[in-house]
Amino acid sequence: MKINELLSSLPQSIVRGDAVSLSDSVVKKILTFAKLKKGDVFYHLGCGEGDAVAIAAKEFGVKKSVGIEIDKAAADRACKKIKGVKNAEIVNADILKADISDATVLLFWFAEPKMVDAMQKRFKKLKDGARVITIWAPLGMTLPDRVEFPFFVSKKPFRRARSIRQQIKAIYGTECIDFTASWLLAERYIDALEIVPGEYRRFVNMLQSMVIWINAWNMGVACEDEVPPPVQTYVGILKTFFSVDLSEMIIIKEHETAHI
Repeated sequence: MKINELLSSLPQSIVRGDAVSLSDSVVKKILTFAKLKKGDVFYHLGCGEGDAVAIAAKEFGVKKSVGIEIDKAAADRACKKIKGVKNAEIVNADILKADISDATVLLFWFAEPKMVDAMQKRFKKLKDGARVITIWAPLGMTLPDRVEFPFFVSKKPFRRARSIRQQIKAIYGTECIDFTASWLLAERYIDALEIVPGEYRRFVNMLQSMVIWINAWNMGVACEDEVPPPVQTYVGILKTFFSVDLSEMIIIKEHETAHI
């Protein structure tokens, strides 16, 4: 099964992250990392029925905590979790249209390029000093102000990276990504989000690390000059034992002769 076939077979709400909720411990970790304080106005964009809005209001004591959710059923369930909390509210609306002008801290966990591009335009209208929390990557080509992979804080006015290498160095502390780094990054992502059951951990770590390395290779920021043996091995394991074929993702360069 090609990777695009695998993704298309999954519920799109899961692929987009719409149906994924962060555990309370992860939410607290993220909000602490973002230095959420009592004077902040916190927004969780696409809050689903998670607890981030309630946690920001009750445990961090923010001035106002708002969740925006387009799905009415999920918004209704989220409302029940903040019942009686005066400084919290859930808004049933599209994040592309909802009023976020008073926000000082926003949690934005979307990866679709069109959504990211559209929201970046909206974030530029925020007041200076507003912080946007993202997971897995900074906003587009933005240079993050704080990094604790896989969590990022980008502060307005946003700084744009001159190149992908500059952004990668700001994120990882190095201008290229090798196989070992891709494996460790995937491992840190899995540990930080606490969403992969133990029995699936090895498979997810393998799949995600390969995707990280292949993307780095295709963008010209992999440290290796050739597809390394470990990548060939794991791509082969995924294809042979899990029927997941990543080989078409790899752009074979003119000098590259490895058989994937």
